[in-house]
Amino acid sequence: LGEDGATHQILEDIGLMKMLPGMTVIVPADYNQTKAATKAIAKHKGPVYLRFGRPVWPIFTNEEDFEIGKAQILNEGKDISIFACGHLVWIAVEAAKILEAKGISVDLINIHTIKPLDNEAILASIKKTGCAVTAEEHNIIGGLGDSVAQTAAKDFPVPIEYVGTNDTFGESGKPADLLVKYGLDAAHIVAAAEKVMARKIK
Repeated sequence: LGEDGATHQILEDIGLMKMLPGMTVIVPADYNQTKAATKAIAKHKGPVYLRFGRPVWPIFTNEEDFEIGKAQILNEGKDISIFACGHLVWIAVEAAKILEAKGISVDLINIHTIKPLDNEAILASIKKTGCAVTAEEHNIIGGLGDSVAQTAAKDFPVPIEYVGTNDTFGESGKPADLLVKYGLDAAHIVAAAEKVMARKIK
């Protein structure tokens, strides 16, 4: 989402690319992770789709080697799992701080590789928490949320809420304003977390 409008944005690319046989799909969270992912891709055999945005974004991950297909645990908790990718990871970090201040323990995981998906990390998290929120700057149809839900449905079904765009094109505007307009801000992640926790089987 940004100032060049719908013709210069794509909110469907993760879904399109992950359906291609043999394609690896990576959505890093910040500059450090994008740089590390690029180095890992250079050593990787096979096609890779690396997704990153233009807006200036906080750098919050450490400079470390990037392991394709291995999720990054940013915070350990027991009440709610939040899975995020790309720009929404930093926003999920902010949301987690709000939830923790309310006494809600957050298991926050950066799913920087959409394909191959780290099913083991997803299942380990939802088995602890019993519910999940996914957050992505992408259509909720075919994106990270669908991938997480597919894993959960097969092996450990839990209530899930999705934070993402909903079957719509983007439009022109400042990224921060558009994120709020499309519900991709910390407040919406917090609301989704509280909603899904109310659905959790006691």
